[in-house]
Amino acid sequence: MINFIKNLFKIGPAVNYLDLVQNGAVLLDVRFANEFKSGHIKGAKNTPLDQLLQHVAKIDKNSVIITCCASGMRSSVAKNSLKSNGFKNVHNGGGWNSLQSKLKG
Repeated sequence: MINFIKNLFKIGPAVNYLDLVQNGAVLLDVRFANEFKSGHIKGAKNTPLDQLLQHVAKIDKNSVIITCCASGMRSSVAKNSLKSNGFKNVHNGGGWNSLQSKLKG
């Protein structure tokens, strides 16, 4: 329960998303395809949350992954799903617009 609250309110050490991306992190946008088409972070891969587990085998479990969506709710679920499937280094980037501004450095 404590981890859920920490994740919900992003309590914990600050993540430098720009550094992660510059070092090869995968940006995984879990919004629906039509949402992704209306705007997204350059280089992000679109895998809608409802299809994530079908595509999990295509993602390297050793890679650093940053999930994002519209507000951060679906990306939080995606992060937890990936961690439950053996991914170790997954970060919830929250809403894509907010994450995009963090990546501008």
